[in-house]
Amino acid sequence: MKNTQMLLCDVLIIGSGLAGLTSALKLADHKKVLIVSKREILDSSSQWAQGGVAAVMSNEDSIDSHVKDTEFVGGGLTNPKVASFVASHGKEAIDWLHDLHVPFSRDDTTHQFHLTKEGGHSHRRVVHAKDATGRAIQATLSEQVKAHANITILENHIAVDLITEKKSLKVDHIKSNRCLGAYVLNNKTGNVITVSAQETILAAGGVSKVYLYTTNPDVSTGDGVAMAWRAGCRVANMEFIQFHPTCLFHPKAKSFLISEIVRGEGGLLKLPDGSRFMDEYDGRGELASRDIVARAIDFEMKKRGIDCVYLDISHKSPDFIKSHFPTIYARCLELGIDITKEWIPVVPAAHYSCGGVMTNLAGQTDLAHLYAIGETAYTGLHGANRLASNSLLECLVFGEAVAKHILQSKVDFTSFELPHWDESRVTDADEEILITHTWNELRRFMWNYVGIVRTNKRLSRALHRIHMLRDEVHEFYTNFKVSHNLIELRNLLQVAELIVESAIARHESRGLHFSRDYPKQLKIAKPTVMTPSNFYSLLDHNHGH
Repeated sequence: MKNTQMLLCDVLIIGSGLAGLTSALKLADHKKVLIVSKREILDSSSQWAQGGVAAVMSNEDSIDSHVKDTEFVGGGLTNPKVASFVASHGKEAIDWLHDLHVPFSRDDTTHQFHLTKEGGHSHRRVVHAKDATGRAIQATLSEQVKAHANITILENHIAVDLITEKKSLKVDHIKSNRCLGAYVLNNKTGNVITVSAQETILAAGGVSKVYLYTTNPDVSTGDGVAMAWRAGCRVANMEFIQFHPTCLFHPKAKSFLISEIVRGEGGLLKLPDGSRFMDEYDGRGELASRDIVARAIDFEMKKRGIDCVYLDISHKSPDFIKSHFPTIYARCLELGIDITKEWIPVVPAAHYSCGGVMTNLAGQTDLAHLYAIGETAYTGLHGANRLASNSLLECLVFGEAVAKHILQSKVDFTSFELPHWDESRVTDADEEILITHTWNELRRFMWNYVGIVRTNKRLSRALHRIHMLRDEVHEFYTNFKVSHNLIELRNLLQVAELIVESAIARHESRGLHFSRDYPKQLKIAKPTVMTPSNFYSLLDHNHGH
């Protein structure tokens, strides 16, 4: 049986986070845009971002200072040209959000934007909406997107794979290859839709659900990276996974982040006996960059056999705490923790991927007519570690850059008769439990073997398990109808393989990658670039079509 529904659009955007919505709004006056959202439009990592957007907004600050802070935290792997490009567009991005009426916090005295300071920043430059910046921005942009006549939103749909000339049309004689759209699964009906697009933008977020503990929502399963890799795009720096130092540790709290702002405004990290420890690891104490703070917490927990450490902001006045951290205060209070009087139990958790699909300054990937933005992309901005609040800024700047490039490009698109998704040789799965068990096993051994501190032995053990599971899932994918969970598991196994192979390839400790076997840093910093043609990977996923 073939799924016969076909949709046509000018631009297909896979993902509904800040990067995707920014591009959609910048394009929609001139192009027909189709947004594919795995759940509701607001279910993205952007929605969960508490901190804010880093941008040079005061006379005391400078673009040069922002670039230097980005490069310092990036551990020698930040591309200076990209850092300058992003930092120099910061104010413009904030002004655009302000014009859309995003309710940013204001200073009580000056009534200008209230700027806070986070770890790694030399100045107060983080524009925020209290402690729920992502939610405020996403809610504002979502309303704009829903109201625009040229934007169609497919909620509760997941992209299965990209459609390319070589793989999908079997056109082997052509020298170049291009993206023609994607196959998209309707989660509710189980039907696969063929989407034909002149341009496709991957804005599908990060990979953090490959780990047992994460601050990310369930949608962060590396879909964009995996699809681009299968389509022939290079990926880079996948070993650099940022573990946020302070995720709320509570059995009833799923993935709740305790924002960097708490430490930025004076929060102190403590052991169960009340003693502080961060000064022993870095002169900046609690305001050291995330990788240093996360490793320090991880070390103290393992050394002392404790389940968590504590973050204390109770020395500040209750009014200050409630006004600056209303979301954190309310959530903790629901769980019986009054942060005006009590310490917050915290643990590190997978938070952000600094690597991804390689792009240029226009967001273009190796595949013609395919772009990647946001956490899916590797632009060169973050290097070996991301400076706090640079991620939302990157989404805004590259969301605009991609839209600008598409609008300025001549349409050289030839119309193709795309093959429909063919399920004539597959059956309904009788054992969905395999998917659940494999998912749980993958996330657990990735946490244990490919976490904050790594060893060769652990990495090789993880890779061995990944290859076994990947072969099992490939067989499952080939013989049974696709489902939301199967698509995500397939993608997670692919990004897990890329993370581990990249970690094995790096014979040093740098930024977010810390190896016990290679504790020193090499003199020359080089990105880890993976190329599909040189890499053993199951690329033959035709699934009968």
